[in-house]
Amino acid sequence: MRRLSDPPSGLAEKLKRTLLLYPCDLLFVHRDAEGVELEERCQEIRDAVSNVWRSISVDPLPAVAVVPVRMLEAWFLLDEAAIRRAAGNPLGRQPLDLPRPDHVEQLPDPKQVLFGLLRDASGLSGRRRRKMRVRECVHRIAELVDDFARLRQLPAFVAVEEQVAQVVTDRGWR
Repeated sequence: MRRLSDPPSGLAEKLKRTLLLYPCDLLFVHRDAEGVELEERCQEIRDAVSNVWRSISVDPLPAVAVVPVRMLEAWFLLDEAAIRRAAGNPLGRQPLDLPRPDHVEQLPDPKQVLFGLLRDASGLSGRRRRKMRVRECVHRIAELVDDFARLRQLPAFVAVEEQVAQVVTDRGWR
């Protein structure tokens, strides 16, 4: 949204704009917990979604709250193969010091850890390493993860999976 000429502010406004720009059948709403309890952040999302449905003339869609404990980037720290592919060096042999799954949600700045791992995985040096577009690589990781087993060790990820399963069941999409 920040790339729009008039980006919306506030969660409800962002949701409205998202629905106008990207019609969907299932809405995923991402908010990092950042020190707020999971249930409190989920309630914030539910309230914003309810406000949106009341304010626009659209049938309510199911919404899944995606609330990582720290930052979504922490979840990306668990898939070495996806990191290497996103960095453009899938066969690289540089050792990557990935955090243990039980530590990723306690990292003070998982985004910076991920940026460093992407640079290391790229195998680049000097100017090319400094000019690497790591933010673009981060977006690629989400597309490249093909095994979510390690993420199932994280309660916040399990909560997302459970919500998706419930929506699929409720909507008869199974």
